[in-house]
Amino acid sequence: MKTIALSALTAALLAAVVPASYANDSKPTLVHDSEYVIDGRVYGLPEAKVYREDYNGPAVVGDYLTAVPHLAKLDYVGNKTHDVRVDVFSQQVEVAPGVSYSAWTFGGTVPGPVLHVREGDRVVFKMKNRSDKEVVITEPVKDGAPFFSQLQANLYQNNKPVVNPMPHSMDFHSGTVAAEDKWRTISPGETIEFEWIANYPGTYMYHCGTSSVLMHTAMGQYGAVVVSPKDGYPTDDDVDHEYVLVQSEHYLEEMNGQYIYNHSAALARDPSHVTFNGHVGALSDTPLRANEGDRVRLHVLNAGPSGTSSFHVIGAIFDRVWYEGDPRNEWYGMQTVLLGASNSATMDFIVPEEGVYKLVDHEFADAERGAAGALIAGPRKD
Repeated sequence: MKTIALSALTAALLAAVVPASYANDSKPTLVHDSEYVIDGRVYGLPEAKVYREDYNGPAVVGDYLTAVPHLAKLDYVGNKTHDVRVDVFSQQVEVAPGVSYSAWTFGGTVPGPVLHVREGDRVVFKMKNRSDKEVVITEPVKDGAPFFSQLQANLYQNNKPVVNPMPHSMDFHSGTVAAEDKWRTISPGETIEFEWIANYPGTYMYHCGTSSVLMHTAMGQYGAVVVSPKDGYPTDDDVDHEYVLVQSEHYLEEMNGQYIYNHSAALARDPSHVTFNGHVGALSDTPLRANEGDRVRLHVLNAGPSGTSSFHVIGAIFDRVWYEGDPRNEWYGMQTVLLGASNSATMDFIVPEEGVYKLVDHEFADAERGAAGALIAGPRKD
């Protein structure tokens, strides 16, 4: 294995050591003196910046940020630098009929927006801590991400702005960086800006890394990043529908007519609700759709924060499974995929017949707490 300091190389030599998957026109983008390459992957990114800015615009900005279960199409060739903003603030969200709480969120929903990039892409990320302000996400937004229009078409969480000043941070499992630098905590009113490279393909969790991490995650601060492999999956040309599913636990108790977080229950791993995409009805009231004979791809992330998931589709078998979404981790013909907290898998299955296919955590105590949904299949389209 050879390490090469980029500051000592000419652009021509650099192009020779950086794989085409990371290059645009065979040239790397946004190369800094601190960066270096090992096995074709880029490390040594610039130090994070923390500052204050007069910004009250869209809380989610980026062309490839969507609301679950949607996944943005990668409509570019090669690699790209993504300018991404996901601000942090509080919202009152509903997790079950009649059960709402003051959540700490990335972008205003639980889970937060889904980011889709390609292996080798660079992400330039900004996040402002707006927890001391009311942020409205239910009205039309100019210059925001596709996330907003998808959310506003399906406001199943009944989002309402609330104020709850609190320090927060962002931890991308998809990034390979010094955590004490990029994942540092910022106070209300501060903005953090840093970069990371999608060095490895897969489906990754992001979450708040501020103590108590258990509490910040259980309060709603988590989401998914899908890093598509540079060479794709072997069945890409056959996929008819592609969805993102995030499983998570909620630890809520009723007090004086309101629901609040119960830290003792979280420590005891005794959730009040376990959900797919943040609400017990998210994939029941608005089920996934396909047709008989279709190949459906699911990117499934178990965000925890503490429980496991035994993900299963009743009436189907997973034709191909890529554990953690890495094409090198390939399994065949699986009935159930076991995911620990923060684990993920990309799963393909064939819809065998027209009908209703229930999605469940086969740990049925969790299914009865809400980890259930459905895919409805229409007639075959030849």
